[in-house]
Amino acid sequence: MKQILSLAFFTFFCLTMNAQQYNGKLKIEKMMESGVNSLGQKIVYPKVSDAKVTMMKITFPPGETTGWHKHDIPVFSYIMKGTLTVETEDHKITEFKENSCFAESYNIYHKGTNKGDTDVVVFVVYLGGDGKELSIKK
Repeated sequence: MKQILSLAFFTFFCLTMNAQQYNGKLKIEKMMESGVNSLGQKIVYPKVSDAKVTMMKITFPPGETTGWHKHDIPVFSYIMKGTLTVETEDHKITEFKENSCFAESYNIYHKGTNKGDTDVVVFVVYLGGDGKELSIKK
């Protein structure tokens, strides 16, 4: 748990740090700051003894989908290219456009789909551990 909290603190510290603390011409932009995910659920870190962070770059060709799945760990996504359409099992549909980021929902089945004509590229960070699955298929 300490490792996850340390990583989260480090990540948010780096994203919110004032550029004047560095030499040179770094450009630092806060991309996201929230205590809730895309459905308004409170972000809660898992209680694990063996923390593990996984980062993935996922490319969705046109028409491709993740299929129905859910997460029981915090998952954060950044849309690098294109627009990702996310539908929840209760039929809520949200579009996440290029250069946007969001905290994914917990314990509700959802699917991400590329409804466009070009690839969608998503950078995803999973905060897990103790052998927890990154996603659970329906």
